Amino acid sequence: MSRSASPLPNHSQIQGGSSTSNILSGSCILATSVKRSWQEGDQDSREEEAISTHDSSGPSKRARYDEDVICNSEGSDDNVPVDQHLKVLSKTPERDATYYLPDGSCVLLVENTLFNVHRTILSKDASSFRDMFSLPQALTSDSFPSDGASDVNPIVLTGDTPAQFRNFLWALYAMPHELMVVHTPRADLVQLMDIAETSHKYSFKSLETWSLDALQEFISRKPSPLLSPVPATSYTFSPFRSMAHNCAMKPTKPNAQEAQEGAMRVTKLVRLAQLCGHDRLLVTMINVLRQLMLLNLHYAYLAMTLADELDLKTLRGSAYLEVLSKTTVVPQCMGLAWVAVGGKKDIRGADSADLPVAKEEQEDEEDMPLLTSSQRLRLLSGYYCLTNAWDHLRTHPPSFEHAPTCGATWNQPGCTQSWVDFWKEKTRGEGVVGLGLSDVLGRLRAVQKEFDRWGSATYMHHDCRMSARRGLVECIRRIEDSLPSYFE
Repeated sequence: MSRSASPLPNHSQIQGGSSTSNILSGSCILATSVKRSWQEGDQDSREEEAISTHDSSGPSKRARYDEDVICNSEGSDDNVPVDQHLKVLSKTPERDATYYLPDGSCVLLVENTLFNVHRTILSKDASSFRDMFSLPQALTSDSFPSDGASDVNPIVLTGDTPAQFRNFLWALYAMPHELMVVHTPRADLVQLMDIAETSHKYSFKSLETWSLDALQEFISRKPSPLLSPVPATSYTFSPFRSMAHNCAMKPTKPNAQEAQEGAMRVTKLVRLAQLCGHDRLLVTMINVLRQLMLLNLHYAYLAMTLADELDLKTLRGSAYLEVLSKTTVVPQCMGLAWVAVGGKKDIRGADSADLPVAKEEQEDEEDMPLLTSSQRLRLLSGYYCLTNAWDHLRTHPPSFEHAPTCGATWNQPGCTQSWVDFWKEKTRGEGVVGLGLSDVLGRLRAVQKEFDRWGSATYMHHDCRMSARRGLVECIRRIEDSLPSYFE
């Protein structure tokens, strides 16, 4: 004889509608009952079914499992194969040493670890758990206890690790004096990130804001803890895998592991700030990345990829400019010349395509991450726009307004001509020409330094000189603000 699989109770299935999206926004709470192979009273019937199937003349059939239904953040039901869940459930779950509380009222299963905590704690802060617990419960029996009532039938949480969920529970159960550590240099950065990420996932809005503010305070310390432990030129960032949840690194030195972990933390912090909409933390992380780009060019690749992934226009301009000014954008191929746009090489014509490249430069280029087609296109577009901008600037100096006293005590045409002559001379200077063709900001800052050395022996009125300097500073600021538009 054959035995039909007993249906699971319907109390864990969440009906559609707007409430579903609110209940499970940003999370995948697996609230269905998990049928265990070791459940009492079920072993004998399975043995009888196996004997009956073996003796029957028909073809043997594969044992049927009731697949769990996972509700995604949009509220749609996606049937997920249970193979991965069965693989975890094949091992006996272990109780967490810290947060399997003897008086807990809700058993949760995270991977292969059981947590037993209080429903009242999980229901705080208008969380997704509170809405889930408020759903009507179907009638249960001793054979099918309600979800979360015992180790046999826990509420399964997917997408978390035991360590992450343990850090999250620490924030819910910690004493006030224990929570004060997040405002000291001894704060655990990974712990705060786990708290913020898990709080966002399960809609603990107040806890999420608290942890993000603590992260902002910790990172803003002088010197920033994200800057001090990062050694230069110690790892290689691979942008092709950065779109996934984990970034790929290639160690190049013994301390590469430390640098890899640092880059992973920076990546996670930027994504977390963007995901949670915490503007202050996002601005802080962008400034940190700009400083890291000066320590290691690979951070510029990381910043460039994150800017594209998250559409961070304020970061895109500086990241692309850093890569543009220090790398070769188009390698030699199909008999064409190299297009070198950085300060270390000048653009060479097609007749120099066969010239040998220095071994050191070849090694540097081989160590650089490969660019995607869209990144390469943006770099070329930025190079074209920036070089055109410099061609215009070198023949059109920034304008300025003459001081009122200039017309009365000075010759205004002579004052203007003095400024034009200075501009033409300095834009052709060695310190400016030696920079990359697309390094407009670097060239303008070099001209500004020459202007500060100009002294008082000039045919310009003193007040007009100050006005011209303000015009030069304003020109630099406009280029900086418009950098993202050059790389669209």
